[in-house]
Amino acid sequence: MNKAPNIGLVSLGCPKALVDSERIISTLRAQGYLFSPNYAGADAVIVNTCGFIDSAKAESLEAIGEAIKENGKVIVTGCLGVEENLIREIHPNVLAISGPHQYEAVVKAVHEVAPPIANPYADLVPEIGLKLTPRHYSYLKISEGCNNRCSFCIIPDIRGDLVSRPIASVLYEAERLVKAGTKELLVISQDTSAYGMDIKYKTSKFHGKEIAAKFYQLSEHLGELGAWVRLHYVYPYPHVDAVLPLMAEGKILPYLDIPFQHASPSVLKAMRRPANQDKVFSRINAWRDICPDLAIRSTFIVGFPGETNEDFEILLDWISSAGIDRIGCFEYEPVKGAKANELEGQVPDELKKERFERLMEVAQQVSAERLATKIGRNIKVLVDEIDLENDRAIARSIWDAPDVDGVVIIEGAKGLEVGEFAKVKIIDSDIYDLYGEMTDKNG
Repeated sequence: MNKAPNIGLVSLGCPKALVDSERIISTLRAQGYLFSPNYAGADAVIVNTCGFIDSAKAESLEAIGEAIKENGKVIVTGCLGVEENLIREIHPNVLAISGPHQYEAVVKAVHEVAPPIANPYADLVPEIGLKLTPRHYSYLKISEGCNNRCSFCIIPDIRGDLVSRPIASVLYEAERLVKAGTKELLVISQDTSAYGMDIKYKTSKFHGKEIAAKFYQLSEHLGELGAWVRLHYVYPYPHVDAVLPLMAEGKILPYLDIPFQHASPSVLKAMRRPANQDKVFSRINAWRDICPDLAIRSTFIVGFPGETNEDFEILLDWISSAGIDRIGCFEYEPVKGAKANELEGQVPDELKKERFERLMEVAQQVSAERLATKIGRNIKVLVDEIDLENDRAIARSIWDAPDVDGVVIIEGAKGLEVGEFAKVKIIDSDIYDLYGEMTDKNG
């Protein structure tokens, strides 16, 4: 019997790209391919790139170069793939290049360099496909593309306009994931709260019942599957208000990942973002009245063209007043093709760095204050890791998304298993993390 080809994979960028990688490897595995953990053992290497900002492009180009050096047979896909001329100028020996979610093109390129070999004993794939995340949590992508036209962003140019999946397709996938052991579903897209707008909220049948492709209905039905449901990349459209009661009832997690980007009206206007942060501030307070446990994660950009000291102070004050629980921050970077490149008032790099550091100081202070309010509470956590050497477990609470937020550190790992829920009493906190004692290993 001929040996099945081995394929290597380097997946860069956001969770949306990770889902693309999972679809690619699931397709290849179904065709009999195996996967190599290193360059040396691979018949070809796929590099799924990020091309959102210049630093991400540089990281992707470096990864391509490393794969060429170590293996030689490299297939490039992902967001940077739309800049084929740039890639070929630096790495002319790349075998094939395709853009984001062009799965067929990637598979075709793999076929050309390493043709599949049929093997009825090896060509088996789980119903849910292959995953690149731990078994107990899964990213659930509900749409592609985006209809917003933010001046700093080229995602619509890369991934196109909003294309929502039929709601039945999303719910059946989620159901399969939960049946296969997923304890947490992380809902992702470019604009989650815009879900269904492009297809006019068309209904589709889930277990014989017609369901509209709407943000609320999606949240409601996901909340009935028995897993944690965490919403990412939610723009604060008015209809988002309707999901807060679902959070208060425990149907979905009290967590909203909202990319506010800034708080100064003038900067938001230049960004082509909604510019009424006073109204958003009032809504946040109203949300917390409905669901006091709500945690809000957001990202902000400092040093955007035209940002004044006054604009920056407005941002700092707003972050503190709004009590944003989890904060990520980026220094503005010009992106080739973005409208923001044409704006006047470029901020010097040194000032960008200074503002970044000041914002993170405020973010840490807010985070520490909000985490301190959890001390003394008994909460449910999901175990991600067992540290046997130090006899402790690393878990996450309802307020923590994997990789981007803090963790709950549990002293004493006896009886705990990765991927299981547990109950802990919070005894301490710091800037980003909580510390707890186990009260019930069967959470």
